[in-house]
Amino acid sequence: MRGTIFQDSATSLKLWFYAIYLMSSTRCGISAKQIEREIGVTYKCAWRMCKQIRSMLDEGDGPKPSGTVEMDESFFGGKETNKHWRKKTPGNVRHAMGKTAVWGAVERQGRVVARVVPDTKSWTLMPHIRERIMPRSAIFTDEARLYRTLPQLGYQHGRVYHSAHIYVDGDAHTNTIEGFWSLTKNGIRGVYHNVSTKYLQTYLNEYAFRFNRRKSLGKRNMFDAFVGRINKKTTA
Repeated sequence: MRGTIFQDSATSLKLWFYAIYLMSSTRCGISAKQIEREIGVTYKCAWRMCKQIRSMLDEGDGPKPSGTVEMDESFFGGKETNKHWRKKTPGNVRHAMGKTAVWGAVERQGRVVARVVPDTKSWTLMPHIRERIMPRSAIFTDEARLYRTLPQLGYQHGRVYHSAHIYVDGDAHTNTIEGFWSLTKNGIRGVYHNVSTKYLQTYLNEYAFRFNRRKSLGKRNMFDAFVGRINKKTTA
């Protein structure tokens, strides 16, 4: 099937759709090793199939979060000994040794966007915010100084001061986006164990894709949603 993830593949469409079904039927993902066992292909073939399927799940073409939006940065991977290590640089920018920086935003009761970023500096994140968040949205963050220019960009900005052990202050909290980070990290840790920086974005896309349909789709409909992305990418 020219122009699709199936092009030039020697694997039958039956096995491809079985792999898509297995991936879409899990809440936290399924490893290529498990796909290998389930559909009877080599590990190399299973890994390539999973990679190709994930490549279709980027919803950068979807609607932008708007209204009330939570925003946060996080770090993935790195050495276990650095798990809780943080340092502060001028500007209150967080870093973590050996880890990959990510930025995310979630519309309350709506969809999430999550991107791998080079760092968590203000001049790195502000273009992502302007591109991916609708103007005049009310954005809630922690107290990081990197977000201090949000009002200048036309956004309403509320903070919650985690350093003072305040996690909810009226409408101000970042619990939803932090919940997404937790779900994604636990899924990667439990299913994939470790993901390289090179492919981390595709895994974020997969978890965001499921999260964005958490209230509306069952297993069968999730399979249809996965297949629908293949059709959409093909006709785009």
